[in-house]
Amino acid sequence: MDINVQWVFTSMVLLGLASGMVGTFALLKKQSLIGDAMAHAALPGICIAFLLYGQKSLLVFLIGAACSGYIATVCIQFIVKHTRIKEDAAIGIVLSVFFGLGIVLLTWINQHEGGNQSGINDFLFGKAASLTGSDVNVLTVTAVTMIITILVFFKEFKIITFDRAFAQGIGVPVSLLNGVLMFLIVSVVVIGLQAVGVVLMSALLITPALAARYWTEKLEWMTLLAGVFGALSGLAGAYMSLITYVPTGPLVIIFATALFLFSFLFAPKRGLCSKIIRRHVERKKLRVKQLMYERGEQL
Repeated sequence: MDINVQWVFTSMVLLGLASGMVGTFALLKKQSLIGDAMAHAALPGICIAFLLYGQKSLLVFLIGAACSGYIATVCIQFIVKHTRIKEDAAIGIVLSVFFGLGIVLLTWINQHEGGNQSGINDFLFGKAASLTGSDVNVLTVTAVTMIITILVFFKEFKIITFDRAFAQGIGVPVSLLNGVLMFLIVSVVVIGLQAVGVVLMSALLITPALAARYWTEKLEWMTLLAGVFGALSGLAGAYMSLITYVPTGPLVIIFATALFLFSFLFAPKRGLCSKIIRRHVERKKLRVKQLMYERGEQL
């Protein structure tokens, strides 16, 4: 196998692993929409970064996307604080405005000489095959750093996720750790933009965590399973993209959704089929008890 292909597979596995692990906390803290907003809000930042820098550079694009995502976050907080608009509506407004601005800038870039060769279109739906060696290095280092951060601060993240008041009472820096979690959410969205795309990156953040939720009640196992599901989705999507030349994003999400549907149907305790089987067994036991009672037998 070509070394570049191996690097792409490695980076996609690490991206999926980081997305699943970070997505677990985003899901439990009910911050799923934040990831969606950050992904769509990143597009104008990428376009402006290209206009200023003049050529494709993943690191420069990531800086632009991060700045744009930060501005979007500030706008959301400002709308919620100074108006009667609720957070979900504010996220929808900011998401739409920023994504619309990004499409306008993207269209303008593509209409100019060399713009359609910039590779910016890959950020819409993602294309793992377009990752260069430097892109892979940036993605890999960032993903590994995020995974290590989650492992180091896992206990603290667990406490602030389930019992914020208790965390404050024992002296845990809740505001700081919440900021770190938000930074991780924004970071994983930003580094996955070229590989998965702005349209679908938020789905890679949340879908593996949703699938993992059906298999366990423990956060430790949920985080691990979400990472594994994300890694498998990233690997499968990258492989199919390389051999079919279809954008990576839709393929990754198809595999992630397949894992979610399998979990939804066949997970031992929470799966739909398992619930139907248990309900059928319980009803059968109840009918037997009723029949024994009617016959006057001792229960």
